[in-house]
Amino acid sequence: MLERLREDINCVFDRDPAARNAVEVFFTYPGFHALQLHRVSYWLWSHGVKWLARVLAYFSRWLTGIEIHPGAKIGRRFFIDHGMGVVIGETAEIGDDCTLYHAVTLGGTSWEAGKRHPTLGDNVVVGAGAKILGPLNIGEAARIGSNAVVVKDVPEGATVVGIPGRVVSKQDEVSHRRHAIADKMGFDAYGATQDMPDPVVNAINSMLDHIHLLDKKVEETCHAVKQMGGDVDDSHIPELETPELDMSEAPEKQSVNT
Repeated sequence: MLERLREDINCVFDRDPAARNAVEVFFTYPGFHALQLHRVSYWLWSHGVKWLARVLAYFSRWLTGIEIHPGAKIGRRFFIDHGMGVVIGETAEIGDDCTLYHAVTLGGTSWEAGKRHPTLGDNVVVGAGAKILGPLNIGEAARIGSNAVVVKDVPEGATVVGIPGRVVSKQDEVSHRRHAIADKMGFDAYGATQDMPDPVVNAINSMLDHIHLLDKKVEETCHAVKQMGGDVDDSHIPELETPELDMSEAPEKQSVNT
């Protein structure tokens, strides 16, 4: 019991730089309180004292703003950051070392009895506002982006974004080229998330592709004119020099979940 309590406190320090000491975590972290109350309510539920388990879970919801059904199975070193609005259903299963942020829902899509809530593997992180719905399997070390709605299984180590949630693909040559052009301009074209269904992001991507095409055409035209005797400069178009927009020394962006 004391070992589990120590683990639950220590994992907060690993994942929340705002935590200063164990006393602060013990008395002021609602995610910690909800987890400890769930440990008790789950024990009551699994030993047949279901009414008292539900009463304790209701009290936990009132106290912390986090709703965890007493039947949910939760592994070790589980951390809920902030926590307000988190809902974890009856048949949900959560592995070790998982992290959930506020307004996350591990919900069901059926009124039928039986397994109807998600199963999360170890080391899964679910961003703020994400919804994982149905008896899905979320692979180990997967990352669910903020506000994503996941309705399909997620493989190990994958990152899922968007509505409906989809696995973010590996960067291809086009993506690398867009990044290179955006770097020349001193602009982060993917400040939100490159695969989000955002019309502004899509428009910027199209502009970057068009700029790349124009650079190529200008170089080809100048080279052809010079071959015909024209007095033009057909050298490679130099990279943009924008030191005032250089972000190389800028501080790292803060997490969107804090």
